[in-house]
Amino acid sequence: MSGHVPHDHVPHDHAAHDHAGDGDDCVEFLDRIVYFIDNELDEADCAVVQVHLRECGPCLERYDLQRTVKALVARSCSEAAPDGLRERVQVQLRAVRVQITEGGNA
Repeated sequence: MSGHVPHDHVPHDHAAHDHAGDGDDCVEFLDRIVYFIDNELDEADCAVVQVHLRECGPCLERYDLQRTVKALVARSCSEAAPDGLRERVQVQLRAVRVQITEGGNA
């Protein structure tokens, strides 16, 4: 099952759901977003998440944001840092290690 959310609309009881994106249902769902995006949920859980996304605009927005961030991070991780940047970071890391070893503050 993929992290794709069908866009067909399911009728929804607005009184039974907090659309502020921070109700108990939403908090429980938001904890599952990463697992859903990574296809780590079983079919039953995927179905529940998909229904919730179709019914809750704020959660759908957060899901879309999380997917976008994940894609950007994945793309960025495949790029190599320029040599000059890599060398500056290594020098700074060595300096921090020396400070820690000598008991100073990092």
